[in-house]
Amino acid sequence: QVQLVESGGGLVQAGGSLRLSCAASGSIFSRNVMTWYRQAPGKQRELVAVITSGGITDYTDSVKGRFTISRDNAKNTVYLQMNSLKPEDTAVYYCTTSDRGGRYWGQGTQVTVSS
Repeated sequence: QVQLVESGGGLVQAGGSLRLSCAASGSIFSRNVMTWYRQAPGKQRELVAVITSGGITDYTDSVKGRFTISRDNAKNTVYLQMNSLKPEDTAVYYCTTSDRGGRYWGQGTQVTVSS
């Protein structure tokens, strides 16, 4: 059973920064593709950033140049560095991964960006 625990959310003014963390256990982390999603009130959950086991990254267009996803396999942790935050980045942020047992989600961490 994979467990994912996000942390690092909070309230920040527009233009500020936050770093989210997602600690994983119960799987061979280094082999897993790790993904950050977010869900704003009244909207569908959307993919934000993804990182492969080899460190290849991709982002949704709205965060390119502002967000950076990274991973530390020794710590079984994936990060999302968020800079130049905008009010439209306000959402609950989730990390997710999958293996043969299925797809797993963390509980989410709230990010609120004030204007």
